[in-house]
Amino acid sequence: MSEVLVAQAVHLSYGSSQAVKGANIALRRGEIAAVTGPSGSGKSSLLYCLAGVLPATHGEVRFEGRVLDKLSDDELSSLRRDRFGFVFQYGELLPELTVEENAALPLRLAGQRKAAAFAAARDVLSRLGLEDLRDRRPSQVSGGQSQRIAVARALVHQPTVVFADEPTGSLDSVNAQAVLDEFLALARSQRTAVVLVTHDAEVAARADTRYTMVDGVLTLQGRSVR
Repeated sequence: MSEVLVAQAVHLSYGSSQAVKGANIALRRGEIAAVTGPSGSGKSSLLYCLAGVLPATHGEVRFEGRVLDKLSDDELSSLRRDRFGFVFQYGELLPELTVEENAALPLRLAGQRKAAAFAAARDVLSRLGLEDLRDRRPSQVSGGQSQRIAVARALVHQPTVVFADEPTGSLDSVNAQAVLDEFLALARSQRTAVVLVTHDAEVAARADTRYTMVDGVLTLQGRSVR
């Protein structure tokens, strides 16, 4: 299976401080890769570098053969909008939009007509058990529901890669397990690759490929065949 996202000898520095030191990753279509490590180890910096949000100081990140640092700002924006998805620890939903509008946002930003975008949003919300909440505002749903909406938004446009930064870190153990189950099942059904940053070893154990990160150094711990 060919790789869709490859990082080679990636370094990322903030001034004289090195956050990422020579990271190597090769991610295949539909693969779930988890990165664990203590706070401040460079996990989130690596994630944003892989997503083209932060440029690598040295080395390169390639998506489907294209070096991210060589793309224009417009090309990077299009890539992150159309081919990537993002899930953050606290959901980061837009409070002025309804649940359905939040879920449909990537499609609307890509220029899809409202009816088609909302139909796709309703489909993915239904698969996550949220169809009855589509007219509510984010302030009217629970934390677990909010994270499910964030998952719906990240996957509604069937991206090639989703970048997830502690997606269950703000939830209790019961909600965290349920959201993770639904997130990974939906991603696998779409053959969407996932880079999952987490401090939780039990969450990482659900991944196909597991890395640890300590003091900016990324180490491959294991890979499962599915």
